[in-house]
Amino acid sequence: MKIVLTRESGYNGSLRTFTPPSAMTYEVPLTRTMYRSLVDVEAELEACEQFRSFWSLVVTSPRSGDYVESAMRALRRGAAVFSVGRATTRLLVSHDIVVTGESESTALDLAAFVRRGPVLLLGAVAMREELSRALEERGLVVVTVACYETVAMELTTHQRETLAGADVVFIGAPSAWDVAKDYVSRAAWVIVPGPTTGDAVRASHPQVLEGWEPAIRDVLETLDT
Repeated sequence: MKIVLTRESGYNGSLRTFTPPSAMTYEVPLTRTMYRSLVDVEAELEACEQFRSFWSLVVTSPRSGDYVESAMRALRRGAAVFSVGRATTRLLVSHDIVVTGESESTALDLAAFVRRGPVLLLGAVAMREELSRALEERGLVVVTVACYETVAMELTTHQRETLAGADVVFIGAPSAWDVAKDYVSRAAWVIVPGPTTGDAVRASHPQVLEGWEPAIRDVLETLDT
């Protein structure tokens, strides 16, 4: 079995532990993260009309780690903090931030739990709009501040051939699938972390499995028999 891991260079270590020992594992990074200047993000926060009056903070990715302390200063005392994904929760806890609620799949799942505004959303330049739309429909003011941008990589011929020959490809986000989808065989299994990426991949690919967790190794071993 040939498995291709596609996260940014240096971020595939945990995924390797999910692959069968007999598998041939390769890395083809599909995207890279470009981070905004912390000074620029802080200036944008301080320029917000709602600075120091936000009742809720939603952190959508652990990539926002360098900015969470600045975001916390934009909140009022007693504000609630929400996270998207376990990795984001771990990040916030490492900053001694109490997490009021966590979504294990999509940001939209937090909509029912975010009850007070204004709301500060911290995440990517191309952030999905479902959560902000749902909150605004309830009359809450939502301010989005971007910390980073995910940029597509230009693949070499060898990297494209590696993807084309894969039996299994790990895809972490819709942006990564946009880069890979023209090269991945329809016979390959695509492993995604959750439903948001799963839906994006299923739109053009027939074989998708959800769950970046140790149990996926057993599933892959079954596929290899």
